[in-house]
Amino acid sequence: MLTGAVPWPAEFARRYRREGYWPDETLARLLREPARVQGERTAVVSRGARVSFAELDLRADQQAAGLRALGLQGGDRVVVQLPNSIELLVLCIALFRLGAIPVLALAAHRRAEIGYLCEHTEAAALVIPDTHLGYDHRKLARQVRTAVPGLRHILVAGAPAEFTSLAEVRAPAAEMAPPDPGEVAFCLLSGGTTGLPKLIPRTHRDYLHQLRGTARAMGLGPDGAYLAALPLAHNAALGCPGALGALDAGVKVVLAASAAPDEVFGLIAAENVTLTTLMPAFLPLWASCAELFGTDLSRLVIEVGGARLEPDVALACEKALGCTITRWFGMAEGLLCFTRLTDPPRVRLQTEGRPLNAADELRVVGPGGEDVAPGGVGELLARGPGLLRGYYRAPLYNAGAFTTDGFLRTGDLVRMTAEGNLIVQGRIKDVINRGGEKVPAGEVEDHLRAHPDVGDAAVTAVPDGSLGERTCAFVIPASGRPALRELRAFLIGRGLAAYKLPDQLELVPGFPLTPVGKVDKVALRAGLASD
Repeated sequence: MLTGAVPWPAEFARRYRREGYWPDETLARLLREPARVQGERTAVVSRGARVSFAELDLRADQQAAGLRALGLQGGDRVVVQLPNSIELLVLCIALFRLGAIPVLALAAHRRAEIGYLCEHTEAAALVIPDTHLGYDHRKLARQVRTAVPGLRHILVAGAPAEFTSLAEVRAPAAEMAPPDPGEVAFCLLSGGTTGLPKLIPRTHRDYLHQLRGTARAMGLGPDGAYLAALPLAHNAALGCPGALGALDAGVKVVLAASAAPDEVFGLIAAENVTLTTLMPAFLPLWASCAELFGTDLSRLVIEVGGARLEPDVALACEKALGCTITRWFGMAEGLLCFTRLTDPPRVRLQTEGRPLNAADELRVVGPGGEDVAPGGVGELLARGPGLLRGYYRAPLYNAGAFTTDGFLRTGDLVRMTAEGNLIVQGRIKDVINRGGEKVPAGEVEDHLRAHPDVGDAAVTAVPDGSLGERTCAFVIPASGRPALRELRAFLIGRGLAAYKLPDQLELVPGFPLTPVGKVDKVALRAGLASD
């Protein structure tokens, strides 16, 4: 395995292969079968362009040959910073075929992140767009090239300036030795909101297992289509089953630049979209626009995850949209829990469901690592055939992030229902230590959202000279201007302990979001400090 990646112990690897979780195949085979049996069918739709399975397969072969002609080879790391596009899909599949390893960065990343990724992975190449959302990525590339002298190639989708045009990196298709199915196929980034991201190595075997298992569970078939409205650089839209899972199943992929209703509703109708992935924040927006656009969403399944989703919001949005919602708790690290289409509404809309397969092992533990009583709240630990055993080149971090027997400490506070369904309560690090009393931010947020004058709420810790930390509630008003005294009285009326009441209230027009669409509490606190 790639140096710096942590393999599964041999006994677990044998078991996962023996029990059929890990196929002896690679992502290099993506498109081969659909191109052979339905070559002329549309594989990808993007910005009005349509590419067939046969054409996409050929373009990936030609680009793989072109990359090899540049001197790239199996095991080389390539930092890829492209928005949702046909070019991104072609490039990833070409790198899989070459055996090189894409490191998927976000279009929003800048010099600090891209420079770090190139240096940390000893990248052989960086791939960027020319401009995206008004930002010139070629300027960024010049900065990174100066800081990382080992970077051999900079490839540009669009006008290349002094760099190499990605479109011209092609050569006649040629046979290539397939990569090892157990080798690292690509790297995703951890979803933390502070510090530089950790790198998550995903192997060919474990990712194919994920693609196919989620495609089956969501009933993804050739008569439908998958809409990628979230960034493909993230696990959710890439492989749950996402764009890669759809292509593997011979299903059309529809690429969107964003999840804005005025962009996606027309695509859903025109392309017969049957599955998509969405952050909870977009659901009310979609629901409020449904009647305006008049799009029939009765065949659409929406996978919702990445942040807390209140059951009443899920129910109201499902009714307004006429779709089917499944709730997801997923991590780029490989754990996927979700509700199934066949689950009753009380399970499907009120829990995060069950793991992808029976080999996924979950534990809920207390502060000392002891298993909590059934139904109790504790930290979720997990291991399984899709879950990494260590972040890339991070031995010191791994020592604290994993137990000695290989369970990942997720940092998520959860409880399990009697039926075995997961309910996420919040994050351990999203707990405010107020004078020694622990205040779960998620719990207070849930109560605040129940107030008729509160549109949304985000609760976080701010420094306090006497308490250490005090509780600050950032509130988007639904109407009027709710006052702190009023909200505290409301929370007391709901039975909330006095130490959990907000000490401070800030009314804001909206929340800053991280690149993956989560509320950025670091930015909220920073804004407070600068006022």
